[in-house]
Amino acid sequence: MLTLDEIQLPIKEHLKRFEKTFKGSMQSSIPLLDRITRYVVKQKGKQMRPMFVFFSAGLAGGITESTYNGASLVELLHTASLVHDDVVDNANERRGFFSINALWKNKVAVLVGDFLLAKGLLLSVRNQEYELLRIVSEAVEQMSEGELLQIEKARHLDIEEAIYYEIIKKKTASLIASCCACGAASAGANAETIEKLRLFGEKVGIAFQIKDDLFDFGLDDIGKPVGNDIKEKKLTLPLIYALSVVDKKQKRQMINIVKKHNDDPEKVTEVIDFVRRNGGLDYAASQMQKYQREAFDILNELPNGGEYRKGLEQLIRFTTERKK
Repeated sequence: MLTLDEIQLPIKEHLKRFEKTFKGSMQSSIPLLDRITRYVVKQKGKQMRPMFVFFSAGLAGGITESTYNGASLVELLHTASLVHDDVVDNANERRGFFSINALWKNKVAVLVGDFLLAKGLLLSVRNQEYELLRIVSEAVEQMSEGELLQIEKARHLDIEEAIYYEIIKKKTASLIASCCACGAASAGANAETIEKLRLFGEKVGIAFQIKDDLFDFGLDDIGKPVGNDIKEKKLTLPLIYALSVVDKKQKRQMINIVKKHNDDPEKVTEVIDFVRRNGGLDYAASQMQKYQREAFDILNELPNGGEYRKGLEQLIRFTTERKK
């Protein structure tokens, strides 16, 4: 399987320029804020979101100045949401670095998230990118709704498969969908093409999240089952399916473990074994492949975009075949 570095070769120069634009969009005259935003830039992840923006723009008509604004807008609003998420989750790490709240406490982290959100809004308004702002704002709205829906359902651990899909469509898939829609809109594509690429991104995002769910039932670096989602009382697709095919007694036993014994490693391993025995992993993998196929089908409806189309095809495969 190709690495992300290999996949991004056709847009490598665009990504280099984007990094400078993104870094510049976060600058502040307040020394503390400037120090923190420089720290944020150092934590850059795999750059998958900007890749979706640039490949989608290339496929839908061509990369323009507006495409750089779209990629920066997505990253600013997404980074703001991550900073706020770490406060909500009381998380001390992000991408192998200390989180903002771990280093500068919650009050500063919330204000930094607000600052990044404002920077995204200003970037859009100053460049009159109102359509891009609408697309990304809708994604942020959905991400917030998805998180709140998950919190509400987690209290009773009564998540059915339809609710699970609603949560991940909002929480995870909406952002990748907005990247693809922003790319298309920045290239001047018509409404039909923008919607097709938005739907394409949504399918890829759902497949991406199911892959993450499957990782949680795999093994860590020392060969032990992971089970972080179970420890956090999250019902993901493999467990939801396994619970749906057993009798009420077994279902109650497993839900009781997740509710009351989720910090006991032996009990967590018991849940993982239960999921494996009852076909949860196979079912989740088959659903992931279904969404992968649907993403390819949408891509096949769009005009041939040469290397940009190939880049999106490779990103689909990467989401479902990655090892971490």
